[in-house]
Amino acid sequence: MSFEEKTISIETIYQGRMLKLEKQTVELPNGRQTTREVVKHPGAVAILAVKDDQILLIKQFRKAMDETLIEVPAGKVEAGEERMTTARRELIEETGLQAESMTLLHEFYVSPGFCDELISLYRAENLSESDAFSADDDEFIELQWLPFKEITALLASGQVRDAKTILALQTVLLDCNDSN
Repeated sequence: MSFEEKTISIETIYQGRMLKLEKQTVELPNGRQTTREVVKHPGAVAILAVKDDQILLIKQFRKAMDETLIEVPAGKVEAGEERMTTARRELIEETGLQAESMTLLHEFYVSPGFCDELISLYRAENLSESDAFSADDDEFIELQWLPFKEITALLASGQVRDAKTILALQTVLLDCNDSN
């Protein structure tokens, strides 16, 4: 059975700086038509920065939730930018660190029911201070190094509510279990 939906028409409802909202008329596999509201997003990267059995986390206020979240460094892919380049740029912008080694770990959709945002999760190692550090004017970030041995307790505490960060932390736990 085919699950694909054929796009009949697309109407742009909103075009913003970071996203676009489309109203798509589609034909379902059974021949019926329906409407889908789809958020188009350029994608993002998340960085699992590792140093001496510690992971770098950041705290920042997120207006959409009206709260301060604990996250891994992350950021939006700019038009025409390679994802690895985005990861390196965001690591410098948010932390002032650069990575000698950057490895793609996972790619995942954030909310595939209505949004096409794809996040690429990278592991950054062999970190050093960057001469190119220049924080964004609109970001206020606090850095926090978390030892691997404290990851389980942090996750169990419920303090981390950001999905990309939970996935990154669980990846570290899986890697630690695999190496034992």
